[in-house]
Amino acid sequence: MSDSRRSPTHPREYSPDLRLTFLGTGNAGGVPLYGCDCSACTQARTVVDFRRRPCTALVEAGKTRVLLDAGLSDLTERFPPGCLSAIILTHFHPDHVQGLFHLRWGLGNRIPVYGPPDLEGCADLYKIPGLLEFRTVREFAPFHLGSMVITPVPLRHSKITFGYCIECGTGRIAYLTDTAGLPPETEALLSAWQPTILVIDCSYPPQTDSPQSHNDLTLALAVIAAVRPQRAWLTHIGHELDAWLKDAGHTLPPRVFIARDGERISVPSDCPLGP
Repeated sequence: MSDSRRSPTHPREYSPDLRLTFLGTGNAGGVPLYGCDCSACTQARTVVDFRRRPCTALVEAGKTRVLLDAGLSDLTERFPPGCLSAIILTHFHPDHVQGLFHLRWGLGNRIPVYGPPDLEGCADLYKIPGLLEFRTVREFAPFHLGSMVITPVPLRHSKITFGYCIECGTGRIAYLTDTAGLPPETEALLSAWQPTILVIDCSYPPQTDSPQSHNDLTLALAVIAAVRPQRAWLTHIGHELDAWLKDAGHTLPPRVFIARDGERISVPSDCPLGP
């Protein structure tokens, strides 16, 4: 398993591995947070590598390329027409779909957008979808994209939200944002499924009161301990957690990592390359 900060939008060769690239790892406010002068925000204004854009990821298997959430506002610049197989949404909060508002006005083939059964969506995306083709998925009902099998699982958030279990060959990635802990049925499925990689929401450092819509570090580590992945990455990170880790010199348990924008994870999986 190899990690890299390179994230090309035009791969020159296809890999049989299951790959995930963190395009954005921040919470709604991002890092640096507007108007904040904490140590994490000050560092991020100076060093690009410490900045966090809205939580978005790219998962690839063979020739299939799927965007997980669409929080980045520059999707039309990052992904030329025809290079995305589909977009999968965890939920319809603005920081996870705002990139769609520009993308929808484009020309060309329609782009499938899979998401939970949220009747409201976000603003007028359903009413004026443009080249976006919204498709509803159901919890625990697997669907296929290329050589990937994707199973939606319910999460605990302020709006109906799904995480996704992504499988190709022997590679398994669970992508779980936004959530505060896990519903019992989701935790049971993940514990039995045994993901190779677990990506989990961790917006805050340890809190005195239990968070309601996002994990703090205590909750995130409890999920990781219950699911027992080979490795885990924390994402949807706020400036408070970055500052807490930086200032107090706290460390994470073995095989638990802080995700960074642009970081790539490769999971050996023998995925078929596809047509």
